[in-house]
Amino acid sequence: MSDTATLDVRAVRVGPRSASVLAVASLAGLLMFCWPLIDAAEPTAVAHRSDAPFLFMAVLPIVVAIVLAELLDGGMDAKALAMLGVLSAINAALRPLGGGTGGIETVFFVLVLAGRVFGAGFGFVLGCTSLFASALLTAGVGPWLPFQMLASAWIGLGAGLLPRRVRGRVEIAMLAAYGVVVAYAFGFLMNLYFWPFALGEGTDLSYDSSLSVVDNLHRFVEYTVLTSTLGWDTGRALTNAVAIVVVGPAVLAVLRRATRRASFGAPVTFDDRGDRVGGDRDTGVATPVDA
Repeated sequence: MSDTATLDVRAVRVGPRSASVLAVASLAGLLMFCWPLIDAAEPTAVAHRSDAPFLFMAVLPIVVAIVLAELLDGGMDAKALAMLGVLSAINAALRPLGGGTGGIETVFFVLVLAGRVFGAGFGFVLGCTSLFASALLTAGVGPWLPFQMLASAWIGLGAGLLPRRVRGRVEIAMLAAYGVVVAYAFGFLMNLYFWPFALGEGTDLSYDSSLSVVDNLHRFVEYTVLTSTLGWDTGRALTNAVAIVVVGPAVLAVLRRATRRASFGAPVTFDDRGDRVGGDRDTGVATPVDA
């Protein structure tokens, strides 16, 4: 198989209906992350302020489950499911190695590389399953888990949407830059949903539902920079960039070789010589898988 064909592999089919469900659920999830700002925009909704975050914590797992069910319903074959299980287990095992010390997060660089090779749909599912598996392994199950799963799913989704024909050192540089950006974005989103509970009331960085959206956003940005960006998020960004630059080329080569051998979604057939061949879902090109 040519390199171009390999790059076009999609281990999870995302049809028009799946894409619509994913878009609507992502928008709903983003609104749930941003509930403090939305709440501040409606100063008359006093009675619902204390209920909103807990309602979102209950609803978000349902949103994630709906998207996963839609993506997996006929969109993933046994070989892709096996690859998902392997990579989820690897990410779950990698996460405790950093332990969050100084912002070191070892779970995201594999997610970025896998989303790059296997496509946006696979990246979204892998983001959810990786964080869920690692939470079970590290006893990290809590109300924050659905938010972590969705934010990580967006990271894998975005990696699969990056320009497909970039190769070589330019590709590694692009992925490293993407790893840095999503590290800060992940920290920003995860801070936002629990920020109102983090400091209580009465400080210049606290959430105040009586203030305007702009004033609360200003307080939140200051809070994030002082408590997260300069430490945890920067450590996560450096971990992503260094890991992608150092081991990225080798991991990409292994994953792409796996796509050539698996021929995701293609039936196993044999040519006139008796050699096993498989077809790439997007290109329809029959290629040897045992070469």
